Amino acid sequence: MPMFVRFEIPEELAKQTYDVVEKAKDTGKVSKGTNEVTKQVERGAAKLVVMAEDVTPEEILAHIPLLCEEKGITYSYVPSKSELGQSAGLSVGTAAVAVLDAGASGETLEDLVKKINNIHSPGGKTEAAATAE
Repeated sequence: MPMFVRFEIPEELAKQTYDVVEKAKDTGKVSKGTNEVTKQVERGAAKLVVMAEDVTPEEILAHIPLLCEEKGITYSYVPSKSELGQSAGLSVGTAAVAVLDAGASGETLEDLVKKINNIHSPGGKTEAAATAE
């Protein structure tokens, strides 16, 4: 597991994450790439941030989990940057994607965010989620 990855995501949640990104790309709005994702997190516009675990060098994404926690934005990981890029509508891989508008995947996104938040902290909620309430 890369150093910047702060928790592990089960395979079924990774698949659900790819699906949410793909549906959001088709019916909502996503931002692709580390720089764009960073901007959307800083603006507080991201509903979910997804990062690929196979990014090198790892430092490219090291700031994003901390920024997400500071802004109260849920973040997750997927194994493959090429599959993440494909889900986001790219012909190349991408290190990160931010879902700005879930579109038709709204309910699936809510379900995914709850599951991720339960994994992210032993108490069932992340500090960021508890602070946001």
